[in-house]
Amino acid sequence: MGMPVEFNTMIVTKGNEKRIEENIFLLEKEGYRVYPLDIPMDVRKTKNGEKSGTGEVQKLEWANGRTSITYRLTSLHSTN
Repeated sequence: MGMPVEFNTMIVTKGNEKRIEENIFLLEKEGYRVYPLDIPMDVRKTKNGEKSGTGEVQKLEWANGRTSITYRLTSLHSTN
C-alpha cells in the first residue's frame, strides 16, 4: 500500500506560522510533505502570492497525517 506524499520547493504559510524565536517559525500542514533541509527557499503567504522572504527548513516531522516544519527566516522582503 502506498503513502501519499507531496514534495515542496517553497514554504507556503497561509498565515498559519507560529513564531518560536526571533526568526524561527513552526508551521503545521495537513498530509505528508517533504521539504529540502538547510536549503534557501521562498517563503510566501499563498502559493501564487508575492515572496515575503527566504527561509531554510531546519526540522521536518511527520505524525498522524500531518507535517510539521521548523524553519529559520534568513531574509525578509515585506512586513505584510
